Amino acid sequence: MKIYTKTGDKGETSLLGGKRVFKNCVEMEAIGEVDELNSFLGTLVSYLDEKFEIEKEYLQKIQNKLFDLGSNLAAVQTDLVKVPKIKDTDLEFLENGIDEMTKDLPELTQFILPGGSTKASFSFQARAVCRRAERIIIKLDQHYELDANIPKYLNRLSDYLFTLARYLNKKENIEEVTWKK
Repeated sequence: MKIYTKTGDKGETSLLGGKRVFKNCVEMEAIGEVDELNSFLGTLVSYLDEKFEIEKEYLQKIQNKLFDLGSNLAAVQTDLVKVPKIKDTDLEFLENGIDEMTKDLPELTQFILPGGSTKASFSFQARAVCRRAERIIIKLDQHYELDANIPKYLNRLSDYLFTLARYLNKKENIEEVTWKK
């Protein structure tokens, strides 16, 4: 099978179920943001060595879940396609990860600047992309009634990525830089 089909050369693509839409519609914006987020996570994973094997496995599970989430977005205009749902257990997975990392972190008492190690910086950047994806998905939810766990998952994931960035800096003995008011 060839990767190119030429069916999108005029700015259209297909959602799950076959409906043709413009590539700049809100559905495709949301799918694109989630794809970009997943790519950022892939970059972060590529920087994690054996010292970060648990974090790498966690992120790869999240990447798989983002494919599930994207398939939900691609199916908003049809009920003919069955896609994997985002479940409460998926939210709990993120919350448990946040709670585990937080045990090893100092209490957060002020804003911190994104940065530190390369690994942490990629996590901070992924968090920002996640927030952007969340905003677009909220816009999509205003047009279609999305499963309530979809925006919740991205909200929780951005918290996870923020906590992960702090955790990665801590593990590499890099101090957090606080916002100077």
